[in-house]
Amino acid sequence: MKKILFFVGLLGFMTTAQAAQNFVLCMEGSPSSFNPQLVSDGVSMNSSSQAIFNRLVEFKKGTTEIESGLAESWTISKDKKTYTFKLRKNVSFQSNDFFKPSRVFNADDVVYTFKSQMDKKHPLAIPAANYEYFKAMELDQLIANVKKADDFTVIFELKRAEAPFLADLAMDFASIQSEEYANTLIKNGKGLKTLEIQPIGTGPFVFKSYQKDSTIRYKAFEQYFRGKVKIENLIFVIVTDSTVRLQKMKAGECNVMTEPQPQDIDQIKALKNIKLVSTEGINVSYVAFNTQKKPFDNLKVRQALSLAMNQKSYIDLIYRAQGTAAKNPIPPTMWSYNKSTAAIAYDVTKAKALLAEAGFPNGFDTELWTLPVSRPYLPNGKKLGELMQADLAKVGVKVKLVTYDWPVYLEKSKKGEHQMIQFGWTGDNGDPDNFMNVLLGCSAVQAGSNYARWCNQEFDTLLQKAKVDSAQGSRTIFYEKAQVIFTKEKPWFPIAHAKLNKVISDKVIGYTIDPFGHEQFESVDLK
Repeated sequence: MKKILFFVGLLGFMTTAQAAQNFVLCMEGSPSSFNPQLVSDGVSMNSSSQAIFNRLVEFKKGTTEIESGLAESWTISKDKKTYTFKLRKNVSFQSNDFFKPSRVFNADDVVYTFKSQMDKKHPLAIPAANYEYFKAMELDQLIANVKKADDFTVIFELKRAEAPFLADLAMDFASIQSEEYANTLIKNGKGLKTLEIQPIGTGPFVFKSYQKDSTIRYKAFEQYFRGKVKIENLIFVIVTDSTVRLQKMKAGECNVMTEPQPQDIDQIKALKNIKLVSTEGINVSYVAFNTQKKPFDNLKVRQALSLAMNQKSYIDLIYRAQGTAAKNPIPPTMWSYNKSTAAIAYDVTKAKALLAEAGFPNGFDTELWTLPVSRPYLPNGKKLGELMQADLAKVGVKVKLVTYDWPVYLEKSKKGEHQMIQFGWTGDNGDPDNFMNVLLGCSAVQAGSNYARWCNQEFDTLLQKAKVDSAQGSRTIFYEKAQVIFTKEKPWFPIAHAKLNKVISDKVIGYTIDPFGHEQFESVDLK
C-alpha cells in the first residue's frame, strides 16, 4: 500500500491513462545548476544540457561520433583556423511563465552563447561566473572571434589550429542559449542568475520545476525540431542511497536507475522485469593531492602516500569485477594510452622511508574529502575513504575524513580549499585533451577543474603541442610523454577505471547506455 501511495504522490494524483506517459529516472545526486555553461559534473549536465538544450554539433547516440545538431552543416578552412556553420532554420526556443520567444533560433543566439563566456565584460555575461569548463578547455584563449555572417551562418575564427575543436563544441558547456531570453531577464529585472533555475533551450524537454534534493520535472517540448518525443512527462527522482534506489527499482517506482553498487550486480542480473546494461566507461577515479598546500608540494610526500595506499584492495572491495586498476590519467580504451608507464606499487616500508626523508618521520595530520554521492567512476567514496584512512595510519599519517553535499563539495573544491580529495572524470568528447588538459593543465588550475592545483610547464607544453597537431600519430607521442611526467610527479593517486552500469525496467524501449555517462531520453519510450 505504501508503494502505491508513493507512486501516486510522485505523479501528482494523475489518472491511469496519464500515468502511462510518465518516465522516472532515479538518480544519485542533486544538480548544482541548470545552466550547462556553469557546471562540470554529470548530475548537473544530465539535468540541464541533455534534457533541455542542443548544441551546434552533437554526439551520435551511444557513440563518440560527431553529427549535426543545431548546425545542419559546416566547413573548415585549409589552415584549420576558420569554422563556418550553416544553422538550421525554423528551430523554436521553449517558453515559460514569463518568457514567450518572438523569433526562432538564429546566429545571434550562437554568438551570445560563446561571447558571453569569452568576455567577462560582455553585457550578457553572468556576473561573477567563472565559466569553468570553457576556460579549462582554454577556449577563451583559442577563439579569436565568433561572428554572424547572416541570420543562419556563424563563423568561428581561431588563433591557432585546434585538433579537438569540433568535438569540444559537442560538449555540454557549448549548449546554445537564447539571447532574447537573457535580454528579457535583464529588462524585467529578474537577472541572469535566473538562467540557473529557470532554463530555456531548444531541446526535447521543457523544464517545469525542481524541488531541491527531491524531484526535477520536465515536459515534452511540443515544437521540438526533431519532432515531439514519446515521453510526455520526464521525472528525475533524487535518491542518494544506492540501496534505496534499488528498492525503488524493484518496486516499479523507477524506469531507469543510475549507479548501482558493484556488490548488487549479481542480484540485479537475477531479478525479473529488470535488466542491467553495461559498457566500458571512458573514466578514471583518483585522489588529488593539493600541490599548492604543504606538505603536498613536496614530491617525496606524494610518492610516500602513493606507496602507502593499497590500490588492489580498493578495487577488490569497492569495484569488485566492475573496475580495473588505473595508472594513467586516461583510460586504456582511449587512443594515446601509455602502456609502458609503471603500475601503482604498494610498499609501506619505502613509504615510511620517503616520509622521513621529506622531514616527516612520524607522519602528519591531514584531511581527505570523500565523495558524497555515487559516481560512475567511484561507487562508494565513504568506504574508500575509510580504507585509505586505515592504510595511511600505518605510516603515521592521521587522516580526518570530510565531506559536503555535492553542490558544496564542487564549489569548495574548485576554490582549492581541500588538502586531499576524491574525484574522478568521465570523458565528454573522446579526446585525450578532455582528460589531460581539463584535469591537469595549467589553465585548469585557475578555471577550477585541476583539483591537484598542479602546473608543470614541461607537461603543459606537451599538451599544447598535442592540441595544435592534427595528426593522431604525432598527438599520441606528445600524450605518451606527458603520461610519463604525470607518473613521475604524482599529482594524483590514480584508483580505477570503472564499467558503466545502468539498471532499466524491461518495459523501457530505445534506451542506449552512453559512453560519456549522459542520460538521453529523446528516443526512449515505454511498452
